[in-house]
Amino acid sequence: MNGSKPSHAVVIGAGIGGLTTAALLLQAGFRVTVLEAHVYPGGSAGTFYHKGYRFDAGATLAGGFNPGGPHARLAEILNLEWPVAPVDPAWVVHMPGRAPITQWASPEAWAAERQEAFPGSEAFWQQQEMLATIAWDISSRPFPWPPSSLNDWLALARAMRPRTLRALPYLTRTIGDLIPPDRPALKTFLDAQLLIAAQTTAGQTNALYGSAALDLPRRGVNHVRGGIGAIAQTLVSWIRQHGGEVHFRQQVEEIEIRNGRAVAVHTNKGHIFDGDWFVANVTPWALNNLLGPAAPSSLRREVQERTATWGAFTLYLGVEAGELPAGPSGHHQVIQDPSRPLGEGNSVFISLSGGDDARRAPAGQRAATLSTHTAIAPWWQLQQGSDESAYQARREAYTERLLAAAEVALPGIRVAARLILPGTPVTFQYYTRRPQGMVGGFAQRSLFDVRGPHTGIANLRLVGDSIFPGQSTAGVTLGGMRVAGEIMHAARPPLFALPSPQPLTRPVP
Repeated sequence: MNGSKPSHAVVIGAGIGGLTTAALLLQAGFRVTVLEAHVYPGGSAGTFYHKGYRFDAGATLAGGFNPGGPHARLAEILNLEWPVAPVDPAWVVHMPGRAPITQWASPEAWAAERQEAFPGSEAFWQQQEMLATIAWDISSRPFPWPPSSLNDWLALARAMRPRTLRALPYLTRTIGDLIPPDRPALKTFLDAQLLIAAQTTAGQTNALYGSAALDLPRRGVNHVRGGIGAIAQTLVSWIRQHGGEVHFRQQVEEIEIRNGRAVAVHTNKGHIFDGDWFVANVTPWALNNLLGPAAPSSLRREVQERTATWGAFTLYLGVEAGELPAGPSGHHQVIQDPSRPLGEGNSVFISLSGGDDARRAPAGQRAATLSTHTAIAPWWQLQQGSDESAYQARREAYTERLLAAAEVALPGIRVAARLILPGTPVTFQYYTRRPQGMVGGFAQRSLFDVRGPHTGIANLRLVGDSIFPGQSTAGVTLGGMRVAGEIMHAARPPLFALPSPQPLTRPVP
């Protein structure tokens, strides 16, 4: 190396996308520093501790651990082992007036289940599975979508196979276009699945993306021992063991730009970290705030024009395990009224910690996370208004809605609850630093209107659920793999940069 030092990559945020990028760059020979504002990693896919319980903050199930899936590929590249165990069924869906529908992980069991639940719809499911197979196959290879360079276009060309051409007629179609007419129950079921997997309903979800999302229960859904945050913690441990740095309680407040390039970040502790490459595991709104006056005009325009994403209302429950009904799954989705729009307590996802996972709750108890999509604006209007009681009243009303939904799937859970902790978009902003508490990423309506990782600053990339393919631990892992690959390519040659004559980094106590 002749006295030179490796290029330094600074990663803002210890979400799974950022940690994936950091680990891959570290393995490739970069010096890596990860800065996280919170005391634990994972962000919206983190696990927090409260009164003896470990609650999953947002995401509760992780997919993509099957052979060839994003998490499996990353584990093979890094030679690490995830603390996971497969779950089957993935979850159970409850709709009024119908028998529960079980999302079996086994393709054979699921085929029998859907035929019984939705007779006469098999042509739709065959079409969906064909498109899902194509989408997952493409994602198993480097697939930099949307492309932003000649190298991206070449990678896309190499990813194509003859069978990929079967997807061409569906590029601009939606899942709703594929649903047989006069099948309201099927549409309600699909709407509910896609709202949690694609952030919108069947009539708006792109057919290719939606088909892959509907197939997620068959793609290695796993329970994570110790909580969903153990995925991020596994990556933190790997990075530290291999010479990388991960610092908590270091909230980045500014990205310093000189001559059109990022050169350093400034944290709330007064530390400055210089770097050659920067990766922001944040939303576009948060990135715009970090850049301030130096934000490119394209980014400023984006955050002004983009519609806010969903927020979440969550309940974290500590429950007596012995007072809960036995069942095949610890994960449930409840639709209370198919005639009303989903979200806002009308569709609720419920996850219980594993009964054999002693790290999640005190002896004899289990941790539960209940969540529903919610628009963020009403919460902030009430929170910032003059009548604080109105905000509290709305929070109490949503608490009751979620508990009522949980009773459908798990009768007696209200009585079994020893702890009830609500969270609103206001809460999410405080703990995750995501502006306005927006979670879940952008609705996947069109493949031609998705966001890539580029920011308008050559050595600064975005990762996380804002870039394609969007939300889920599998999605952000794919995004992180793309960003790491782009930086590696751009940094060669040379991978190693000359030492900075005036290093900006100061040691972290």
